[in-house]
Amino acid sequence: MGRWNKVCVVGLGYIGLPTASILATKGYQVLGVDIAERTVEMINKGKIHIVEPDLDILVKSAVNSGNLRASLVPDKADVFIIAVPTPFKDSYKPDLSYVESATSAITPYLGEGNLVILESTSPVGTTDKVYLQILESRSELKGKIFIAHCPERVLPGQILKELVNNDRIIGGVDSRSAEEAKAFYETFVNGEIYTTNAKTAELTKLAENSFRDVNIAFANELSIICHELGINVWEVIKLANKHPRVNILQPGPGVGGHCIAVDPWFIVNAAPNHARLIRTARHVNDSKPAHIVERVKEKASRFKEPIIACLGLSFKADIDDLRESPAVEIVKMLANDNVGKLLVAEPHVKKLPDSLAKFAEIELTEFNDALHRADIVLLLVNHRAFKDVDRDLIKGKIVIDTRGMW
Repeated sequence: MGRWNKVCVVGLGYIGLPTASILATKGYQVLGVDIAERTVEMINKGKIHIVEPDLDILVKSAVNSGNLRASLVPDKADVFIIAVPTPFKDSYKPDLSYVESATSAITPYLGEGNLVILESTSPVGTTDKVYLQILESRSELKGKIFIAHCPERVLPGQILKELVNNDRIIGGVDSRSAEEAKAFYETFVNGEIYTTNAKTAELTKLAENSFRDVNIAFANELSIICHELGINVWEVIKLANKHPRVNILQPGPGVGGHCIAVDPWFIVNAAPNHARLIRTARHVNDSKPAHIVERVKEKASRFKEPIIACLGLSFKADIDDLRESPAVEIVKMLANDNVGKLLVAEPHVKKLPDSLAKFAEIELTEFNDALHRADIVLLLVNHRAFKDVDRDLIKGKIVIDTRGMW
């Protein structure tokens, strides 16, 4: 650990909590901070409020060892990690209020030699703004603390493994900050660590997710074209990918999650006159749920009182994360348009999100029950639990498989 003993992690969500737990198991004294009282109480009991493989075991071990505790307020530490959400507001403008609040919360506890790391994926210039915000009330810390951006690069479902093994990019507000942050990450990261300036690190993370978004948009647009022409998109992609330099991704009902559905807008907002391809890709992926809804409506019109099984709500397979999920959006659109009775099967949640719970026509039920009762089966998420479907249960039913799973 060297010159660091205490770490304060602000934001105990899908990135903050795994990071805090890993650091605790490495021997750091870790204080996790969150604004949600229930989250703090659960973690202090060694329990977790999110679903991630093996995280429950890690948190319980970290808490029982005495190296991890949670609080509603920060305290003095050697390293401060900000891992709070960075969503967008109306007109796709970045919402930095969570970062600003977290910065305000830690500023009174900062001291000379402290390292402040922004892990939240952020618009270009955010790390510099964090530093300036700190200096507004603590001018005596100018040149005496280290500020860096180290964006996370993990895949939900594999967070604990990827936090440690993935390569990392660190951008400092100055070279000393970058090197200091690199030395800290080297104490628990096995992957390669590359240093640069803060703005380059910020844009690199945004570019990574925008690259993925553009490629997904190509696949989604191709699926819409194939539907129009009466061609099997899954066969087209399979055959096209036989070319040694072609690798078309798999289409789906849209793009969700806290990264790919959000981050490209940060680039568009920063350079609106030049980010034409990135903006178009976002519109293509955002329009895909409406295309799926129209397909369902077309099939539902054949029934007097259609019953539709909607399989999956999360934004990707085998997790409970519903953030920006196209599946949730599709179910909500179907309910708003009174298309029929909606039977939702989502094995990773115990209750419907508030945005869906208000609709009387939506019922959360088990997978096989939904299949048995439905006229139309709409596969929205390729959960492992849905893979081995009983073919007899869907015989004679209309099946719309948005993931090509079956």
